[in-house]
Amino acid sequence: MSSNLISEVRNLQRRKARKRRGLAVAEGVRLVEEALAAGVPFKGVLAAESLRDGPRGAALLADLAGHAVPIEEIPERELTRLADTDTPQGILAVIDPPRWTLADVDPGTRSPVLVLDGVQDPGNVGTLLRTAHALGSPGAILLPGTADIANPKVMRAAMGASFRLPAAPAQDGELAKWVNEHEVTLWAASTEGTPLERLAAPARAAVVVGNEGAGVRPFVRSLAQQQVAIPLARGVESLNVAVAAGILLYEVQRAK
Repeated sequence: MSSNLISEVRNLQRRKARKRRGLAVAEGVRLVEEALAAGVPFKGVLAAESLRDGPRGAALLADLAGHAVPIEEIPERELTRLADTDTPQGILAVIDPPRWTLADVDPGTRSPVLVLDGVQDPGNVGTLLRTAHALGSPGAILLPGTADIANPKVMRAAMGASFRLPAAPAQDGELAKWVNEHEVTLWAASTEGTPLERLAAPARAAVVVGNEGAGVRPFVRSLAQQQVAIPLARGVESLNVAVAAGILLYEVQRAK
């Protein structure tokens, strides 16, 4: 079976194609619901013929049709071959996700901005975005080496946060300029940093977490006014990067 929409989905499985086309594939009932609720433009939907058999699937198809989204029903086995998950939920959507820039990330005086420095695991990146959004962060900045925000695994882990939280890619120099222009105090997570409870939260803050293995890069550390640590139990070396970021964002916000 072949169609333009099926070819588009196959094409968008490659990062280069996603970057060139500016499109992405949202997979699963919940993620498609979130994209629709967030007002994300749809190019089309592939749905397994069995999706309308359940009340939630039928309601989603009706909602999509009400928004004039093109829907193409295909056999279950064809959708399974196209899906990124082992147990697909019967729906794939080609969407035009938000394209954020640094101008969209306004630090304000709320919860800190989250900076991701070379966080490679898509699941971690999605969880980081979801956590930042849930804790009221005004946005996220994605430095080189960080997983593609339009990666299907990132979007699934973000659970719709990537459609609502301004998450802007940036080069190192752009981050330095943004920090200076907005008078942001940058804190870098480090196991060798000052314990968080000893520090007073700055008015405008950004928290940077680094690569799962190497941590925050030297240049980015040089921009930070402070390296901060989460005290851990004896014998524990580190936390998962998404867990650590959640603790840091919450504690900095609470201390304001």
